[in-house]
Amino acid sequence: MHGWDQASRALEYASSRFCDGEVTAFEQVARYAGADLVVIHEKEQWQAKVGGAEDLSRFGLRVTSTLRREDGAWKLVHRHADPITTADPKGPVRGSLS
Repeated sequence: MHGWDQASRALEYASSRFCDGEVTAFEQVARYAGADLVVIHEKEQWQAKVGGAEDLSRFGLRVTSTLRREDGAWKLVHRHADPITTADPKGPVRGSLS
């Protein structure tokens, strides 16, 4: 995918699939820090209404965030998250911190 038009459409679609969400827990797995660059690996536990559902679903994400110091302030320059998944016979894929 190239260009803001394509990227913004993808972001709008992804964000439309989640509402009423919040992070309920963080677990830092690793942190690599230099003078002007930090990379943090975490497990995040979330709950949100997913895909138009009426009920909240709980799910876990593996997250890598990269921050860079710019003009004395830390700025997030990259974030990647993907689900920690396990099969659930009751419905969609669920995630956990374990």
